[in-house]
Amino acid sequence: MSLSRTRNFCIIAHIDHGKSTLADRFIERSQLVSDREFRDQLLDSMDIERERGITIKSQAVSLPFDHEGNEYWLNLVDTPGHVDFTYEVSRAISACEGAILLIDATQGVEAQTLSNLYLAVEHDLTVVPAINKVDLPGADIERVKHQIEQDLGLDPEEALLVSGKTGEGVDELLHAVVDRVPPPSRPEGEFLQALVFDSHYDPYRGVVLHVRVVNGSIRVGDPIELWASGGRYEVEELGRFQIRLTSRKRLDAGDVGYLIAGIKTIRDVRVGDTITGGNARCPAPLPGFRDIKPVVFSSIYPVDTNDYEELVRAMDKLQLNDASLVFEKDSSVALGFGFRCGFLGLLHLEVVQERLEREFGLSLVLTSPSVRYRIELARGGEVWIDNPTEFPDPGTIERSFEPYIKASIITPDQYLGNILTLCEEKRGIQRDMVYLDTSRVEVIYDMPLSEVLFDFYDRLKSVSRGYASFDYELTDYRAVDLVRLDILVNGKAVDALSQLVFRGNAEHRSRGVCKRLKDEIPRQQFKIPIQGAIGGTIISRETISALRKDVTAKCYGGDVTRKRKLLEKQKEGKKRMKMVGNVELPQSAFLSVLKTDQSK
Repeated sequence: MSLSRTRNFCIIAHIDHGKSTLADRFIERSQLVSDREFRDQLLDSMDIERERGITIKSQAVSLPFDHEGNEYWLNLVDTPGHVDFTYEVSRAISACEGAILLIDATQGVEAQTLSNLYLAVEHDLTVVPAINKVDLPGADIERVKHQIEQDLGLDPEEALLVSGKTGEGVDELLHAVVDRVPPPSRPEGEFLQALVFDSHYDPYRGVVLHVRVVNGSIRVGDPIELWASGGRYEVEELGRFQIRLTSRKRLDAGDVGYLIAGIKTIRDVRVGDTITGGNARCPAPLPGFRDIKPVVFSSIYPVDTNDYEELVRAMDKLQLNDASLVFEKDSSVALGFGFRCGFLGLLHLEVVQERLEREFGLSLVLTSPSVRYRIELARGGEVWIDNPTEFPDPGTIERSFEPYIKASIITPDQYLGNILTLCEEKRGIQRDMVYLDTSRVEVIYDMPLSEVLFDFYDRLKSVSRGYASFDYELTDYRAVDLVRLDILVNGKAVDALSQLVFRGNAEHRSRGVCKRLKDEIPRQQFKIPIQGAIGGTIISRETISALRKDVTAKCYGGDVTRKRKLLEKQKEGKKRMKMVGNVELPQSAFLSVLKTDQSK
């Protein structure tokens, strides 16, 4: 099919504005699957996506569409909406010429709507605005059109009215995509140039590359070369994404599809790489993607240390499917060998943990999430740390710096007071406050990223009854009084529970950890102190009382000194036990502390 009859587009929107539901209507309209096989959230293939009702992985599908008597191929990429998966959105956008910007008719323009629009404009995409959920009783179309003009700077008259639930306006939207989104540009040469924008692993076929052909064409049997690794392969199979992988003899310039070439080694493939012809190389690689900058760090360990090799293989395969995951080998005295991982946010961390447990059958322990700090040393020079075990001696530290974010919160004005209080509590500095209309306000705060990690998002949703939307971007590093909080059990520090914290929060954080450990560690024959410490200073303590055997039970009368003698003997024995006794921390203790840190 000629380039003029191909359209590559994606759906972008704030979380829960109906992207996956609208994609379902597109697939129904093109009759790619029978009514019997159809199910909701068809492109969300992972169980975790279906259970949470969110999109995590961007998915592509090729839709045949009849427009004015001509058949077109519409290559659709459904994208995530959550701020943690913006990198997925940027990769999907790179394979497209246009984007449907979806806005909920009841919620209006929200924080991620703005950031996704900026992302599309940055990539020179043609934006087609659409107002979704017009069938709901609370839909206020005129208000949303006003927001499209005021907040987004787009023509509100060009916005199409659709309902992903009922299918209303879906045909008109597809016709608008054909009319407004430009076809892929003509190739500049005969050489092959294709962008790898995603990949996944098939246990029988090896690595399956998701590609957008920019120049030339690929045929089955052609020799190809991966630019970054220099690996040379022969194409075994090509095709389009039509829910299932549908094979074809060739992919031409402008096509989005998959490629299998017997690539068995996962490390040979990098998302953003350029594929070129094995015989005629292209003059230069495609720009690819910006480097990933993880913002949250945590260590992952297997519950059973014998599962370490399984974890190594699982991490390699998961990284192939999730290019934003960064990791390196790590070890802990308490938990053995594992990996220090970088994530794009807390939801990303939870998703990676859940995928490792479900898809690879692993039981895991994660350490407390941390951010990356910059530390200037007194003797000169600086170090970057995200792991408490690497924290230098406080005497050698000149100054510490932590990452700050620019947080944008859009909320109905009746919840403004609660939100301002929450932001101030989290050490936020208010930068701006703008009334978007009579009832909605946008507040801009500079906040430490570490304060957002633990409970900010949950509390924001609570104080605003779910109406506030939140988006952020990293800005700079600012000075902080940073300390390492150690947790001591029976006088010994447990390295897996150490945390880097702002001194003002250390006591509160320490008390919470000690209380939770007290509930989880089983009682022994001797007292177990659980302490929070900064250096040599103890700042909190809980004590697990000893199991006590009634040694005086056999004394049924007689002199009281006999009872005292037995009790003193028991007391001495417990002192000796405490000196040599080793407290084994059950895995449930680690899980209770670390999971509560993430969720509460």
